[in-house]
Amino acid sequence: MQSNLNTNRIWELDFFRGLALILMSYFHLIYDMKEFYGYSVNYEGNITYYIGKLSAILFITISGVSANLSRSSWKRGLKVLGAGLSVTLVSYIFDNDYFVIFGILHFLGLSMILSVLFRKLDSFTLLAAGMVILALGYAFPIDNLSNNYLMVLGFTSQTFTSSDYYPLIPYLGIFLIGMVLGRMLYPNKKSLIKPLPGHHFISIAGRHSLLIYLLHQPMILLMLYLISSY
Repeated sequence: MQSNLNTNRIWELDFFRGLALILMSYFHLIYDMKEFYGYSVNYEGNITYYIGKLSAILFITISGVSANLSRSSWKRGLKVLGAGLSVTLVSYIFDNDYFVIFGILHFLGLSMILSVLFRKLDSFTLLAAGMVILALGYAFPIDNLSNNYLMVLGFTSQTFTSSDYYPLIPYLGIFLIGMVLGRMLYPNKKSLIKPLPGHHFISIAGRHSLLIYLLHQPMILLMLYLISSY
């Protein structure tokens, strides 16, 4: 990664990760305004919804790309999964109507851990597996089971709820495709393009994405509380 910030990092991955943070923060702002403070805004089925999905796809794809760049993906995965479990605990204590059972952090952490196994596969197999997982997840959703024991895979009952939910099927497909892209684009683990002017703020945010992810919701809720108090 060639960057004025850190010559050992691929700056554009940090940049797109930071961009995903911005998009995600916007989505969560609209979500919180609607769900917690009753503002007349909408986050379902409109541009806000797609912005939220785009942020998640960026995070997952970049995570897959990055899985090829480090031998310690499983360590980072444990850290991210631990952060996800903390979100589960806090969300249950804060308001169990918005309980996060298996959200984006849980998914990313588990995928990073599993990437140790996926790295042994050739690119064609990874791509084929990713496409099959995506197709199965979207073409044959399973939500009529009698229990939710397989909810990590994406198989649930009709009563299952989670305010943030990213199961392995279909989203692992995006992660695997990201791994293939990483092999194609970064075989030498170096940045492909020169840093864009003014990229630093977004790239710095991308370098600290986990911390910002954990802090952004409390900060948004605090801001909305202060605004509503006046």
